[in-house]
Amino acid sequence: MMKKIASFTIDHTRLERGIFLSRRDTTVSGDVISTFDIRLTRPNREPAVAGAVLHTIEHLAATYLRNHAEWESRVIYWGPMGCRTGNYLLLSGDLTSTDILPLVKETFEFIADFEGEIPGATPRDCGNYSYNDLAEARKVARRYLDEVLSAPEYENLNYPE
Repeated sequence: MMKKIASFTIDHTRLERGIFLSRRDTTVSGDVISTFDIRLTRPNREPAVAGAVLHTIEHLAATYLRNHAEWESRVIYWGPMGCRTGNYLLLSGDLTSTDILPLVKETFEFIADFEGEIPGATPRDCGNYSYNDLAEARKVARRYLDEVLSAPEYENLNYPE
């Protein structure tokens, strides 16, 4: 039997919404990569985010982060969780949830206020370009900002023990 991976050892029945350092890895060249769990809903206690909404959040967040003046060179990946309760953000560097809180706030402010054509949502640029919901993505982003990121508590920045 294979050993359980770290993300499956988190008690999802107690996990709140927030920003969590999921893991920290060191590459063979010595670079540190910090993986963050950007949790938008309380797993198994709130509905998962609709796929089209999460897809829109992915397009907007990835575009914003990869164009961020300070952070663009440190962004490795932004993408949705299979369970549709949040996203993963991988950044170069030995970082904590508190370190990236301002960046995540900015990203979700961008999403909550976004108007116009969704970046990359064309048949040429995306494998499922019509699978988007900007209006609901904006609502999810605003709720996350207002209820979690505006005044995070300990349980919004640290996995349950």
